[in-house]
Parts: sequence; structure tokens; C-alpha cells
Amino acid sequence: MFRHKPDLQFLLLLGGILAFGFLMLSSASGPLALQKFGDAYWYTKHQLWFGLVPGSLLFFFFANVDYRTWLRYAPKLLVVSIALLSMVFIPGLAADWGTSRSWVFIGGFSFQPVEAVKLLFLCYLAALLASRGEHGMADVRMGTAPFVVSVGIIAALLMAQPDLGSLMVIGSIAFVTYFAAGAPWSHVTGMLVAGLVGVFALIKSAPYRFNRFMTFLHPELDPQGVGYHINQAYMAIGSGGWFGQGLGHSRQKYLYLPEVAGDSVFAVISEELGFVVTLAALALLFALISRMLHVAKHAPDAFGRLLATGIAAWVCCQSLFNIGSMLGLVPITGLPLPFISYGGTAMTVLLGAMGVMANISAHGTAGEGVRRGR
Repeated sequence: MFRHKPDLQFLLLLGGILAFGFLMLSSASGPLALQKFGDAYWYTKHQLWFGLVPGSLLFFFFANVDYRTWLRYAPKLLVVSIALLSMVFIPGLAADWGTSRSWVFIGGFSFQPVEAVKLLFLCYLAALLASRGEHGMADVRMGTAPFVVSVGIIAALLMAQPDLGSLMVIGSIAFVTYFAAGAPWSHVTGMLVAGLVGVFALIKSAPYRFNRFMTFLHPELDPQGVGYHINQAYMAIGSGGWFGQGLGHSRQKYLYLPEVAGDSVFAVISEELGFVVTLAALALLFALISRMLHVAKHAPDAFGRLLATGIAAWVCCQSLFNIGSMLGLVPITGLPLPFISYGGTAMTVLLGAMGVMANISAHGTAGEGVRRGR
């Protein structure tokens, strides 16, 4: 099944979070699926056939292809990332969803190009930064300039959609990878400040984003309007108490809480399972992230270390943005909770990334065995 044995703890944790995710998606999405499609398990089935099945195929493919293979294709991966993000502007392919143009329809199937870009662009960045080394990272022309230009191109395409949530995730991945590559503190600090200023400027530039930001600061101002989502999330999370209403017994999922199958699934988990079990579920998720950082630490080369670090940052930052938005710690961005929220493209690509992680872990383990044999 695997050419080399991947990290067993990583695989077990991944299997655990996937099983938990399908259980909670099935519970959270039931009433909405019944109303829209006449089948309480429609979202679960769709996630299975268009998320888990293709994602599993990608997982085994990437798990059995030496991750260093992607070094040869690094420049092309940037070109492919730009092409994918540009597809949403092609008439006949693009589809609007809410205030964002982020989807593409081809042959009756829809997918979200930005999800694939998260992995492809990360591979490009890891290869770019690994090739520079710590000395090259200190050089503005060799290290900083190519990084800023490539991230800037991707950011411009995302904001043309516009998709601030995905930009925040990709920006976080890029920043963590840049930091892990050994960039000087002065460069890291400058980019962090510039990034925060840029995000605030983007929020200020669009009325609907600014309204969301103001709702984040004052959720009580318009509870039946722009503040409805966060207030219903508060109600769900608060009513869960210590031990929850019981699996399947959420009240807010009965068409009160928006996006119960997507970015609001954490609120349903909290309502049904309560603080104690929700905390245990989060511990499982962050144990998986911790194990990915362990894989990064033991990667046999700089490219593997940066690639694994970036994937871990992807799962961690997107989880924090999603959970934080439901708790009122960050504005609502519409980002799915990794491995749990509904989304076929997101699940497929994320499992592909887990396959890359498995391959890195296998080579790291093989390397440890060789070193011990010596």
C-alpha cells in the first residue's frame, strides 16, 4: 500500500478526526438537507462521494510519490496556481457565490480553484525558500523580493474575486513558511505589520466587509441583520453548557443558524456535545497538527521541512480562523473547519496534502532508520 511506512501516529490521528468530522457533519446538516433535498443525509453522502473518495485517491497517490519530485515542477506550480485563480473570471466557467466569485463549473461539476492553490502555491514557496538557504533569505533581492512578488500576485487575484478569507489562510501559510525558512526578524516583523495594515485596508475598502468587522466589534448592534449569524452561533455554543444537549439534539441547526454544514459546524458541535467533549475534539485536531510539526522537524531536507510546516500551518490557521469566528474572536470569514465542514473540493485537496505529509514522514522515518543503523 505504501512504498515506505508513514508515521503511524499521524495516520491514526487523521483517521480519528475524519471519523469525527463525518459524524458531526451528518448530525449538523440533517435538517437543512431534508428541507433542500428531501434527504437528511444528502450533505454526508455528497461529502463521501465528492470529498472522501477522490481525496483518498489523491492521498494514496501523493503518499507513494516521493515529495522531492515536486521540486522539479516548482516554477510550473506557480503558473498553474495563477491559471486556476484566473479561471473564475472566464465567462461560462465562473459562478458567483454570495459576494465572491470563487467557483468554476465544468461538465456539470463545480470546484473551488483556491483550494488547489493552497497546496500548489505552498509547494512552490517551499521549493523557492529552500533553494535560498538561510544566507539567501537575508538577501532582499534573492529571498524577500521573489517571495513578496509571488505572494502579491496570488493576493491580487484573490482580492479581485474577492475572497479575503482564503487570502488570510494563504497569507498565513506563506508567512509561517517564510519564517520557518530562516528569514531575518526585521523582515518577518515588517511583513507582519504590512500584512495587518493590508488586511485592515481591504476591510475598510468594501462596505460589506466593514459591516462584518463592526459586527465583530459590536455583535449586539444588529442581531436580526448583519449580526444575526454570530448571535445565533453564540446562542448555540452557550446552550451547550458543559456536557451539551446530546448528539443530534441541536436546536439551532433547525434553520436558525446559517451555514450549519459549512463554517458554522463548530457551533453545532458545541451545542450538541458541550464544552468537555468539544475540548477533547479540539485536542484531537491540534494533536494532529502537533504530529505534523513533528514530521516537519524530522524531514530529511529543507524542502520537506518547509512543505510539512506549511501544511501544518494551513490546517492550524484555517481551524483558528473558523473557530475564532464562531467565538467572536475574529470576524466571520466563511472559512470551513478542516476535515469537518462540508466541501468536496476542500476535503479532496486537504487529503491530498495529507498524502504529501505521509510521504515526508515516511522518508523522515527511513532516514532515522539509516542513521541509527550507522
